[in-house]
Amino acid sequence: MGLPFGGLANKKDQLSKLMKLRSQKKKIAQQRIRLEEDGVVVVISGDFKIKKLIVDGREDKRLLDALNKGMRKAQKAVAKENEALLGDLLGM
Repeated sequence: MGLPFGGLANKKDQLSKLMKLRSQKKKIAQQRIRLEEDGVVVVISGDFKIKKLIVDGREDKRLLDALNKGMRKAQKAVAKENEALLGDLLGM
């Protein structure tokens, strides 16, 4: 049997790694990618959210909202498929 605090040290290490991942995720989400082409301006964040959409000098909030809802729906569908595939691979 191991030392009683061995498990605690392992939990502390896991927590440290989790905090580092969260920090990296926030940094990635704050990044902005901008594309301008043929009268269209799109700004997308590192977490794949459309932050700005301008077509021929006009911003369309409804289109922006619809695209972001579509992206979230697609991400959820992909995550669900990946979970099922991972479950099959692990024999769950």
